[in-house]
Amino acid sequence: MRMLGDLKSRVTEWQRLTRSVEDTFGLAELAGDDADLAAEIGGETARLVAAVDQIELDSTLSGPYDSSDAMLVIHSGEGGIDAQDWAQMLARMYVRWAERRGFKAEIIDTTEGEEAGVKNATIEIKGPRAYGYAKAERGGHRLVRMSPFDAAHRRHTAFALVEVLPEMEGDTSIDLRDEDIRMDTFRASGAGGQHVNKTSSAVRLTHLPTGVVVTCQNERSQIQNRESAMKILRARLLERKMQEEDAERSRLKGSHIAAGFGNRIRSYVLHPYTQATDHRTDVSIGDVHAVLDGAIDPFIDAWLHQQVGQEAEA
Repeated sequence: MRMLGDLKSRVTEWQRLTRSVEDTFGLAELAGDDADLAAEIGGETARLVAAVDQIELDSTLSGPYDSSDAMLVIHSGEGGIDAQDWAQMLARMYVRWAERRGFKAEIIDTTEGEEAGVKNATIEIKGPRAYGYAKAERGGHRLVRMSPFDAAHRRHTAFALVEVLPEMEGDTSIDLRDEDIRMDTFRASGAGGQHVNKTSSAVRLTHLPTGVVVTCQNERSQIQNRESAMKILRARLLERKMQEEDAERSRLKGSHIAAGFGNRIRSYVLHPYTQATDHRTDVSIGDVHAVLDGAIDPFIDAWLHQQVGQEAEA
C-alpha cells in the first residue's frame, strides 16, 4: 500500500506538470508583445523546469530502501562541550530540513550533555523517500566558531557523527526473535522530574546474536521506550545487513570500500568567515545560518547527482 501510494503521487504530480506545461504554451501563443505576460511566462517556465529536475532526481532514488522512512543518529565527537552543543545544533537542523520538505520529524531519544547540548540524539523522519535523501548526510560534520563556552572567546573546532538508518518495520528479512533480545531497565537521566528519578522507565535492548545495543529513555513509559528501542534496533540490524551486502559486492568487484562513518563530509565555519562546504562535491554556501536552519538541499541534491554519475561511469 505504501508503494502504491508513492506511485500514485508520482503519476499525479507528472499529470499536473503536463497540464501546467500545456497551459504555459497556450499563454505563450497569446502573449505577443505583452511584457507583463511574457514575464509571467518566464517565471512559470523556471518553476516548471525546477519541478521536472526534482522529479528526475526523485527517479534516481531506486535503491531497495530509498523510499523508506529514516532514522538519523547524531553523536557528539571531539570538542567537549562544544561538540555536544554542535550535536544539538545538527539535530535542530535536520528537524527543520524535514519540516521544509514536508516530512514528519520527531526526536525520539536523546542523552543530554554534562553542561549543554546532547551526547547523542535519534531523530525519526517519515516521508516519501526520506531515507533516499537523508542518506546523503551520513558522515562526519565539523563546526568552526568562537566558542560561547570559552571565557577567552577563542576559536574552537567541534565534530559530530551522523548515522542514517532505513526504517522498515515490515521488512521480513530482519528476523527479531524474543529469545535473541535481552532487555534491561534503568532510571533515565536528565530532564523529567520526579517520574524519571523514581521509576526505571529507560530501556536497553541487546541483540544477542550480533551484540548490537540500543537504549531509549525519552518517553515516560517503559512500554513506549521499548517500542522506540525496537524501532532503532530493527533499523540498526537492517543497516548492518546492507553493509555486509555492500562489502560482498565490493569483494566480488575487487574494489575497496572504506569502513565506518568517520569520514568528514562537511564543514560549517562561523568564524573568521561564514561558509558551509561539502568536501565530497565542493558545493559551498555562504549563508551558513540558513544552512543550520535546514537549507541543506543543495548539498543533498549535488551528492545524489554525483552518485548517479559515478554509477553511470561504472
